Amino acid sequence: MGGTEPGTEAEACERVRAASARSERLRIVGGGTKTGLGRPPQDEASLSARGLTGITLYEPAEMVIGARAGTPLAEVEALLATKGQMLPFEPVDYRGVFGTDGEPTIGAVAAINNSGPRRINAGAARDSLIGVRFVNGRGEAIKSGGRVMKNVTGLDLVKLMAGAHGTLGFLTEVTFKVLPVNERVSTLVFSGLDDARAIALLAAALGSPFEPTGAAHLPAGRGAGDARTLIRIEGFSDSITYRLGELRRLLKRFGAPETLDGEASAALWRGVRDAAPLVEPRGDALWRISTAPSKGPALTAAIAARREARWFYDWGGGLVWLTTPAEDDAGAEAIRAAVRAQGGHATLVRAPDAVRAAVPVFEPLPEPLMRVTAGIKAAHDAAGIFNPGRMYAGV
Repeated sequence: MGGTEPGTEAEACERVRAASARSERLRIVGGGTKTGLGRPPQDEASLSARGLTGITLYEPAEMVIGARAGTPLAEVEALLATKGQMLPFEPVDYRGVFGTDGEPTIGAVAAINNSGPRRINAGAARDSLIGVRFVNGRGEAIKSGGRVMKNVTGLDLVKLMAGAHGTLGFLTEVTFKVLPVNERVSTLVFSGLDDARAIALLAAALGSPFEPTGAAHLPAGRGAGDARTLIRIEGFSDSITYRLGELRRLLKRFGAPETLDGEASAALWRGVRDAAPLVEPRGDALWRISTAPSKGPALTAAIAARREARWFYDWGGGLVWLTTPAEDDAGAEAIRAAVRAQGGHATLVRAPDAVRAAVPVFEPLPEPLMRVTAGIKAAHDAAGIFNPGRMYAGV
């Protein structure tokens, strides 16, 4: 398989026009850290964003940053840190999950709508993404959005590109809104709760006026002996002291929590963000399941009744990370049946190529929505050259 690494947007346009003319299917590549995500590649060559690097815009007073798509995420975060700012949506680092090297890129963050534990408070990556530049299937450079958030009439290409996994175009530049870094970050850790009581605790905390920015539950054996239920509070130190006290009073029926600050708190949430409790054994299939928080325990119980499984909860119970043996269909039938019963959707994040080719990786769409999806793909990539079949077979 040949590959191209354009150094400019104009070079990318030329390469895409050539591929379109001969219907050459292209695999879109960033830092190479998530090569196992999605259905197995069905391409003939690669088109890499690695040559498109550099910060193109940073206005700390306006809290806006723009960068070419191949810019390492670490470079963006380091520059923001010099001004006491951050990307608010806490993108997952998938290198542990896939056992890959390389550097995650800012373009890939947008392409997969990469969002971590803070999503419950600050929104997803697409909520902070305010501008994109990309090359469409005709080799045309398209700009959408800009430096400010505003209402959009018609098709919002910025939000459309976020989470499209490179199937609609080749991102060349992205612009995000950012937020100030918090003065203090503290975590309340409750021990020994079962799933149902833990989700009840998280619901009570999230329903309070004290603004948790993280709400997770790690059952026993997920990185520690006892089950741990986590509530993260961020902000000014005096405010946190008050809110922690109020949360302890509000949640006293669930026990007396430990408080973690500083690096101990940060390390705990990096592990939640990156699914660290379930990275091993690496041969297991890994699923990411979204459901109503109150439905999480019933969903996992239904899956566990049919096959071996391990899991933990993020987003107050609304996100379930779950592993199961990769044999047969990697649990697809049992998991999708549980999702149908409880509501939500499931994504197969990690499994052998043969499994990812045989079962739907992303939640199957109803036929009307699949027609819409195929129509959007055709409008942006008529020749079907960008990441063909990466999300859905034949699209």
